[in-house]
Amino acid sequence: MNKLLKLALNGGVVGLSLAIFSAQASNVRLHAEYEKLLPPEPSFPTKVCSELKANLKYVNWVLPDEIDHDPKNSSPDSARLQQALDNCPKGQAVKLVKHNGNNGFLSGPIEIPSGVSLWIEEEVKLFASRSPADYDLGDGVCGDALPKIKNRCKPWIYADKTENSGIYGEGTIDARGGAILTSGKRAYQTTWWDLSMQSKAKPKLEQNNPRMLQIDDAKNFTFYKVGLQNGGKFHVAAKRADGLIFWGIKLLTPSLAYTVPGYKCAEEDMPRPGKLDKPSTCFIPELVKNTDGIDPGASKNVTVAYSYISTGDDNVAIKSGKETDRPATENHLYAHNQFYYGHGMSIGSETDAGVNNIKIWDLTLDGMDSGHGVGIRIKSDGKRGGDITNVTYDNVCMRRAKDSMVFTPYYSSTKNDKLPPKMEDIVVRNFRYVDFPGAKYNESLVNVSGYQSKHLINPLKLTLDNVVYDTQPEIRDNKHYKHHHIEFTFGPNPVVNFPVREQADIKVFDKQTKQAKAIDCPDSRFEPYPAPDSPF
Repeated sequence: MNKLLKLALNGGVVGLSLAIFSAQASNVRLHAEYEKLLPPEPSFPTKVCSELKANLKYVNWVLPDEIDHDPKNSSPDSARLQQALDNCPKGQAVKLVKHNGNNGFLSGPIEIPSGVSLWIEEEVKLFASRSPADYDLGDGVCGDALPKIKNRCKPWIYADKTENSGIYGEGTIDARGGAILTSGKRAYQTTWWDLSMQSKAKPKLEQNNPRMLQIDDAKNFTFYKVGLQNGGKFHVAAKRADGLIFWGIKLLTPSLAYTVPGYKCAEEDMPRPGKLDKPSTCFIPELVKNTDGIDPGASKNVTVAYSYISTGDDNVAIKSGKETDRPATENHLYAHNQFYYGHGMSIGSETDAGVNNIKIWDLTLDGMDSGHGVGIRIKSDGKRGGDITNVTYDNVCMRRAKDSMVFTPYYSSTKNDKLPPKMEDIVVRNFRYVDFPGAKYNESLVNVSGYQSKHLINPLKLTLDNVVYDTQPEIRDNKHYKHHHIEFTFGPNPVVNFPVREQADIKVFDKQTKQAKAIDCPDSRFEPYPAPDSPF
C-alpha cells in the first residue's frame, strides 16, 4: 500500500488529508455545460404502417422448446416481419403487438430499411432464431468454435446506409445467447455462450456467433426505451454512423431466462473452456464473453442517455479502428447512465483512427464485486493506437469495481509499435469511489500509464480535479501492467487517496487551490436494475 499522496514537488512535500472533506456537498445532477449538449428526448413514431400480431407466447421469459426444437421452424415470423418493413413508407413504423394472450415473435436475420422504424409494444418480445444455419454465410462455420476462423455469421438485425430509422418501444429484443443451438455441427451440444467461452481454452478457439444488431453508415439512428437482452455476441455495433441516440434503454445479459437469482449457478451448470460436450444451463456475467453492450465504432455525434447496462463485457466500448475512408470517432456524450456488471465505460481497444471530444457525465457504476468489474477505461496498444484526446469524465459515482480507473497503452502484449497510442487531455473531475459495507473491492486497483517503445515515449497527460477515494486503491504494476511516463495535473480542487509513485518519469503539477467537498454518492444514487427479469 502506498502512503497517502506524499509527492515530491519542487523539492517540497505535499500532504492531503481526507479530514477537510468530512462535510458532504449536495449532489448536483444537472450541469448546464453538458445538459445543453443533450439532444431532445426522442418520442414514439407518430405513424404506424402496419401492426403485426403475436402468434407465440413466452413463458418464464423464454419460448417453449417445442416451438423451434426442429430447425425447420426456426424463424416463423421472419418473412412477414421483413415484408412489413420493406413495404413500410419512410417516416413510419412497423409495430409488434400482443394478440389473444400471445406476446412473442421469433425471427431470423432481418434488415431495417432507410427511414423505417421497428416499434415493439410493452410486454412483447422479439426472439432470435437459435439455428446457426439462419445466420450462416454459406460455409457452415456459423455456430462453431474453430482456430483462427471467426465472424462467419451475418448479424441478426442489420441496418445499412439508413437515414432516420430506429428501434422503439418498451418491449424487448432477446438474442437468446444461452439457448441450445439447433443446427450445424454443434446442434443440441452447445449454446452461443458456450462457443464464446472457447476463446479462453487451450488451444484458443474463435467463436462464430452473430452480432445482435449491426448498424453501418447510418445517419440519425435512434434506440428509445427498448430492452436488449442476451446477445450471443455484441449487442449493438456500429461503423461510420453519424447521429446515434440510445435513450432510456435497458440492456441486460444474462437475464433470468438463462440464470438464477443472484447468479448463484452451480459450477457444473456453467460454461467451461475446452468443453463443448453438452450445453450449459446456467450463466453468470463473467462467463458470457464478448457480449459488449454498445460499440459505436468510428462514429460521430453519439448520445447514450438515461440508460441501464449490465453485461459480460464492455458496457460501452468506443472504438475507432482504421479502414478505408473511416473517420475519427468524435463528439460523444454519455449522460445520466447506470452501469452494473461489465468491463466499464471503455474507449478502445482499436483507436488508430483517432478518438476526440468524448464526454461522460453523471455516470453511476456499481461493479457488483465482480472479479471482472471495471470502471472507467481507455485501452489501446502499439499495433492499433492513435491520438486519444479531449476525454472528460465528470460527476462519477462508483463502488465495488475491481479496477476503478484504467488508462493503459499496453492492452495487449504486442511488440508492434507502428501505431503507438497517445493519450492527452484526459480529465477526471468530480469523481468519488465509495466504500460499501462488506464489499470485496472497497480497495480497488488503478492502472494508468504512458507509452514507451524503442523509438518514442508518449506520456499520459491526465488531470484529476476533485477526485476522492474513500479507501486508497493499489497501483497495478507488474510484468503485465506498466506504471510510468505520466504527467499528472492535480486541481484546482483536491485529490484524495489517489496513489502516485515517486519516480523520475512521473510528474505532478500541483494546482490545488480550492477545498471543494467530495461529491455525494448516497446508496439511493445506485438504482436497482429496473426490470423484473434482472437476476440481481
